[in-house]
This record gives sequence, structure tokens and C-alpha cells, in this order.
Amino acid sequence: MSTSYPRLLACGDSALVVEFGNSIDPELNRRVLAFDALVAQEKLAGIRETVPTYRSLLVHYDPTVVDYAQLGGTLMEFAARKGLPSRQGRHWRVPVVYGGEFGIDLEAVAKRAELTPQEVIARHSGADYRVYMLGFLPGFTYLGGLDPKLATPRRQEPRLEAPAGMIAIGGIQTGIQCIAAPSGWNILGRTPVRTYHPRRDPIFLIEPGDHVTFVPVPASEWNALERAGEAGEMVAEIVDA
Repeated sequence: MSTSYPRLLACGDSALVVEFGNSIDPELNRRVLAFDALVAQEKLAGIRETVPTYRSLLVHYDPTVVDYAQLGGTLMEFAARKGLPSRQGRHWRVPVVYGGEFGIDLEAVAKRAELTPQEVIARHSGADYRVYMLGFLPGFTYLGGLDPKLATPRRQEPRLEAPAGMIAIGGIQTGIQCIAAPSGWNILGRTPVRTYHPRRDPIFLIEPGDHVTFVPVPASEWNALERAGEAGEMVAEIVDA
């Protein structure tokens, strides 16, 4: 049975989802982000927060202000509009120390892909990644555009704690995790960039719709860059358009 998109889904008694498709696709994600921008622009009563994902928008609302049917109907009207303006994302250069104590799974990923560690680094840092969404943890950045040769299943036994700044592969995705936390992803390296920093403005540095390129840096630069990131400096660079 085929599914018609966009479609409206209930999510508990104070949230709903507008779903635009069922795949990881840049055009689909652009549509989600454009829809999110339109909802923000319209300033609808009762909306508490919106959360864009790969293929849908989660909308948290206050049911004492607006009900599911009313809000859902309005949002579906918005979703049907053509030519929604797309956000012009930024392009970030993010420094990474690959391998060794910083990337403890690099050699295992290389062996599985039948590549050398240096070939993995070259392929991983040579890609242009799209930021599809933030989630799981504050600032956890889900990136699409991984070289298919580097796709690696998640670990069967997740680590109880992966380090802050982890640059890792999980299936066909790569990601940035700026907070130490459990993870089943394969760690290639670390970055001093804090995609989330509660004492910085902006708190969240990289946003959905942005692009990321990883730049290998030597381990000898780590301490200075890490201090800068911890102090709230961007460390990452924005590439001129």
C-alpha cells in the first residue's frame, strides 16, 4: 500500500509530526527546513517548539491553546504550498585529529573497507557533508554525504562513554558528538569544536542545512585548539561563499 505525503501523525497529546517522505535525501530535507522556517515565520499560537529531522518536522504545542485538529489542519495547508523559500546554509571547516588515541576505531574501519588508515582519512576529509539534523544529545550533528566505501555498521557492543568531540561513523552516516556519552558509533577522530556550548552565543554552532568539511590537523595542535573550544571560541571556520 502506497503512502501519500505529506502526512500528519499524532505524537502523544501535545505534539504532532508532519512527514514529507521516508528516505535520506537532500531535496526532502530542504523541504522540511523550508517548512520549519515558514512555521516560525507565521508565529502560530500554541506552538512551543519545532524539531526538524531528515524527513519530517516534529511540532510541540500547548493543547490548552490549540487542539490537534486545528493545528494539524493549518500545518497541512502550509505543507501543501509550493515554492517555499529554502535557507541558505553556511559551509564549515571543522578541524579533526584522526587516529591513535583520538580515533580508536580508525584502523578497524580501514581494515573492513580494505583501505589504509590514511586512505580512510583522505576519503572522510575529502567529502562535503550536509547537516541533516541535530538530535540524540545537544549539538549531536547528523551528516549525510559519507563515501559509501566507508559505511560501517554500528558496534555490536556500544561503549559506555565515547569522548567529547567524537567524529564517528554509524552506518551510512557520519556525526559530531561534542558531549561525552555512550555510543555505538565507530570513532575516527576528535574535534575541539563545540557544536553546543551553553555559555556561548550562539549556543548551537552548526545548524541543519549547513555543510561541513573536515580538515585533518596534527595531534600536536590538539591542546591549544581544545582550550579555545572549551572557552567558547568557534575554532571551526566558515568558508566564504
